[in-house]
Amino acid sequence: MSILIKGGRVVDPKNNIDKILDVLVKDGRIAKVAADIDEKADRVIDAGGKVVAPGLIDLHVHFREPGYEYKEDIETGSRAAARGGVTTVVCMPNTDPPIDNPALVKYVLDRGREVGLTNVLTVGCVTKGQQSKELSEMGELKNAGAIGVSDDGRPVINPSLMRRALEYASMFDLPVMSHSEDLDLVDGGSMNEGYMSTYLGLRGIPKCAESVAVTRDVLIAEEVGGRLHVCHVSTRNSIDAIRRAKKRGANITCETAPHYFSLTDKAVDGFNTNAKMNPPLRDEDDVNAVIEGLIDGTIDAIATDHAPHDKDEKDIEFEYALNGIVGLETSLALGYTNLVMSGKLTLSQLIEKMSANPADIIKIDKGTLGEGKAADIVIFDTEHEYEVDPEKFASKNHNCPYGGMKLRGRVDTTILGGNIVYEREA
Repeated sequence: MSILIKGGRVVDPKNNIDKILDVLVKDGRIAKVAADIDEKADRVIDAGGKVVAPGLIDLHVHFREPGYEYKEDIETGSRAAARGGVTTVVCMPNTDPPIDNPALVKYVLDRGREVGLTNVLTVGCVTKGQQSKELSEMGELKNAGAIGVSDDGRPVINPSLMRRALEYASMFDLPVMSHSEDLDLVDGGSMNEGYMSTYLGLRGIPKCAESVAVTRDVLIAEEVGGRLHVCHVSTRNSIDAIRRAKKRGANITCETAPHYFSLTDKAVDGFNTNAKMNPPLRDEDDVNAVIEGLIDGTIDAIATDHAPHDKDEKDIEFEYALNGIVGLETSLALGYTNLVMSGKLTLSQLIEKMSANPADIIKIDKGTLGEGKAADIVIFDTEHEYEVDPEKFASKNHNCPYGGMKLRGRVDTTILGGNIVYEREA
C-alpha cells in the first residue's frame, strides 16, 4: 500500500532533517519527504504533534529461540519490538544450542522473515558452543547471514583467543561484539558492590570486573586491528578506556542500555529481582559517566539487552534469580524522558544513537528516511505522559523494573517495509 504521513516532526539525523514535513511511502520505500505533499495514498496518517523518525535498530536482544521459547520466541519478541518502534533487531547467540553454525543462523533469519514484524538479524558465536576454547567457523557464519560474532552471556575468557578472534573476524569484516567481564572478579557476586550491596547483605560485583575486561579487549583490538564492539558498558572506567582508545584512532564502537542511564543500584532495594541484570545497575557516578559518554560520542549506540525470563526464574531469592530485564517496549520512552527532556541530548542525537549509528555499526542500509530507502518508520508521541504497565507488554514475560513509572515518548505507529505492523489503540 501507499502511505502518506502528514504534518509530523520528521527527525532524520543522516539527512540533517528536523522539521515539520510529510512523508510519502510507495512500494515499501520512501518516495518523498517534503512539505505539503499533495498526492493520493491508500492510507493517510495524521502525525500532527508527533515525531516521525527512522525505525529503531536494536543491536542487542535475546529472543531465546531456539531452546528457551518458554521465556520468549521470535514471534513474541518481534511483536514487542514493533510495539517499541524497533524495526531491526540483532539477536544474541546464547540459545540452546548456541548459534555457532550456519544452519542455526539460517533458522533464526528464516523465522524472522516468517513472522514479518521486524527485521530479525543475528550474530553467531565467537567460540564453538560459547565454551571459549575453539573459534567458530566465522566465514561460514557470515555466508549464512550473520552480521557479527559474540559470545554474549559469557566473555571470551582466554585473551589469546580473543586476539585470534579479532584477527579472524577481520578477514570477513565482522564486528566482534564483546561481553567484557572478568568472571574471577565477579566471584559469585549478584549486584554492584557498594553501599546497597552492604545494606542488603548481598555479595557485590566490583566495577573492575567490567572495566578490567573492557580495557583488555580494547588494548587487544587496538594492537591487532579488527572491529571491536563493546556491549552494554556501564562503568566510568570502561567508558574512559574506550574514549582514550578512540582518540588514538582505534576501530572501536560501544553501546549502553537504557537502564544504565535511567536507574541506579538503589532499584535493587527490597531485593527487587526485576532490577537484577548483568552488568549490574551501578551507582550515580557511573550513571553520570554513561550520560557523559552519550553526550560526547564515546558511546555510539543505545541497545536494550532485552532479556526475558520466566516468572519462576525471577520470583526467587535474589542470589539465585537470573539476570536480565525486558526492554524493547520502553527503550524509546526512557531515552526521550531521561535524555531529551532533561536537555542532555537533542531528539536528533537520540535517534542517531538508536537508529542511524546502529545501522552504521553493522553496515546495513537503514536508519534513514532518505528517498528510495526502505520505509522502516516509527511515529511516536512526546506530548502525553503515560504509565508503564508491564502486564500489557507483548513479550512473553514481564521482568521489568519500570512498572508504574511515568514516561513520554510512547510509540503510536510502526511501519516495516511500507507495511503497518503496529498501531496503538486509542
